Amino acid sequence: MATMYVTDREGGEHVIEIENGTNIMEPLREIDNGVEALCGGMCSCATCHVFIEDEWARKLGEVRDDELELLEDTECFREGNSRLSCQVKMAPELDGMRLTVAPEE
Repeated sequence: MATMYVTDREGGEHVIEIENGTNIMEPLREIDNGVEALCGGMCSCATCHVFIEDEWARKLGEVRDDELELLEDTECFREGNSRLSCQVKMAPELDGMRLTVAPEE
């Protein structure tokens, strides 16, 4: 089990326990003011957009071209911090990760 610290769209704080290997989008769909994830995790929309704090963003793999293309089309894209939560799997090195759900567009 790992822990994520999440700030939702309204500024609410959440502590989420998540199994390693689990896509982080799933529990973010369950919280109030979390992600919408309209495509269900297929990397075909940007409704699961989150901002990963610098310390944790550096621990993630490179952003794939299809993910980056979707992110760059959003109004609130942040180079180095924007990720689609459907493309991030929890791993032991991410235990304690902090992120913020991006504003709805």
